[in-house]
Amino acid sequence: MNGELIWVLCLLAIAVVLFATGKVRMDAVALLVIVAFVLSGTLSLSEALAGFSDPNVVLIAALFIIGDGLVRTGVATSMGAWLVKMAGSSEIKMLVLLMLTVASLGAFMSSTGVVAIFIPVVLSVSMRMQISPSRLMMPLSFAGLISGMMTLVATPPNMVVNSELLREGLAGFGFFSVTPLGVVILLMGIVYMLLMRFMFRGEKALDPRDGWKRRTFRDLIKEYRLTGRARRLAIRPGSPLIGQRLDDLKLRERYGANVIGVERWRRFRRVIVNVNGVSEFRARDVLLIDMSAADVDLREFCAEQLLEPMILRGEYFSDQALDVGMAEVSPIPETELLGKTVREIGFRSRYGLNVVGLKRDGEAMSGVVVDEPLQLGDILLVVGNWKLISQLGQKGREFLVLNMPIEESAASPAHSQAPHAVFCLVLMVALMLTDEIPNPVAAIIACLLMAKFRCVDAESAYKAIHWPSIILIVGMMPFALALQKTGGVDLVVKGLMELGGGYGPYMMLVCLFVLCATIGLFISNTATAVLMAPIALATAKTMGVSPYPFAMVVAMAASAAFMTPVSSPVNTLVLGPGNYTFSDFVKVGVPFTVLVMVVCVLLIPMLFPF
Repeated sequence: MNGELIWVLCLLAIAVVLFATGKVRMDAVALLVIVAFVLSGTLSLSEALAGFSDPNVVLIAALFIIGDGLVRTGVATSMGAWLVKMAGSSEIKMLVLLMLTVASLGAFMSSTGVVAIFIPVVLSVSMRMQISPSRLMMPLSFAGLISGMMTLVATPPNMVVNSELLREGLAGFGFFSVTPLGVVILLMGIVYMLLMRFMFRGEKALDPRDGWKRRTFRDLIKEYRLTGRARRLAIRPGSPLIGQRLDDLKLRERYGANVIGVERWRRFRRVIVNVNGVSEFRARDVLLIDMSAADVDLREFCAEQLLEPMILRGEYFSDQALDVGMAEVSPIPETELLGKTVREIGFRSRYGLNVVGLKRDGEAMSGVVVDEPLQLGDILLVVGNWKLISQLGQKGREFLVLNMPIEESAASPAHSQAPHAVFCLVLMVALMLTDEIPNPVAAIIACLLMAKFRCVDAESAYKAIHWPSIILIVGMMPFALALQKTGGVDLVVKGLMELGGGYGPYMMLVCLFVLCATIGLFISNTATAVLMAPIALATAKTMGVSPYPFAMVVAMAASAAFMTPVSSPVNTLVLGPGNYTFSDFVKVGVPFTVLVMVVCVLLIPMLFPF
């Protein structure tokens, strides 16, 4: 083992540790890897940055935009509404249709995005059926992962493996090459989940009082213990608040008073005006305030600021539902906002919404919640403009909107551009199937058409691209090249041959699957595919067999991240809403991963002979 190889392996170990601990962003680690390779002389600048010119990176970015177009036009949401309608009150039918729908949608868009869309649907269904969300949340996440096995473009690992084949001068996989495997695993997953759902029979079901289909404002106010905290205070003439900006007044710091809205006269009626840090108060305004500090004397506060208390009836928020929205949101697993307080984030200034409640481990917290550091699985109750609430799940991809109360609307019809979005998707698939047009070009054509039909705009398109994933892929690609240049790939292949080479190619498929699944416990499935694809092809070459079954087993194993809640963002998303523990995923995920391995080892050689 030469010195350069030792350096590359040490760098790889450091990267894996940083990925596993999560203390440094994965995309930042990937960029540090590029810098380290160039400064050490292991790779040239062009070699280290070669990932930016890889066609599959462009394809993945384009697919993020297409997925966002399906969300913006309501196609994905309409699928959820159809699902609820078709399943009726049958839990078995709901589970089957849920997994089929999610796997089908995830075949053409981000599995994380699909699962995020369906979490509110599952919560709503659970309340209507009066069952625990845990009975449907894990099937949802497993279907999201299986969707990566449905088409070539369903997940980055498939495209990474295909790119490695092309780089070796071999023909790539077809668009539906992985589909037969994916269909078998999906059907097996449905049967498996129908049997395993009884593991969660003892979980607490949603209280029927929480709402039959969707909760109301009053339900949320009760759940988050907001009763008695809300106040309506009119600004009297001469008040020191007049002409002042909200941030300058520091009412929350001084009095624990969180201004969540302002009633203001407009065209002969009072309307609720959304507030932010630069909002200025006027005479005759009526402040809608959440008093979170219990030790503040309301009469003293009103006397100091020349405010007049006004009546606030229990139906107030429901009566103002056209102007004021309320919803539950949760931070996504990969956000850098975890560990920061709402005040440190500048939530109101950044999103235009106010946080009035926080629920942790299913219990609403009391006191000044804006000073509580956010943790994974926390659920925030936000109040503000409906449009801003709906945009919260898209802006910066930092929060997931879990539940919209019934006041938001009984139904969300598809936008007028929905048929155009479906047309663009079908056209992209058709172009990819012809093999006359490269896949990245087909995806770009679909993106341009979506822009032409106003399914997406420039701003939403750039926001739709999950740049951390793109940078992660680009940053991990130099590892594969560095391992090849320094002899690392040959070393791993030699170890694999000594371990399973004497038992034939079937045993080697088992070894590759186990190695991929084990690495995937610590780093992302995309990074796993980047590292393992060249090793798989080199192993096939050493054994003198076809590289295609070895490449396919890497792609399948990279998507089989069922074993822990941190193996994939898809699993982490359902952890809180499903009220799962780490051991729940181990108990359900490990046996299923073994089943997937058996299916892959038996079927892959039939589809792609040695």
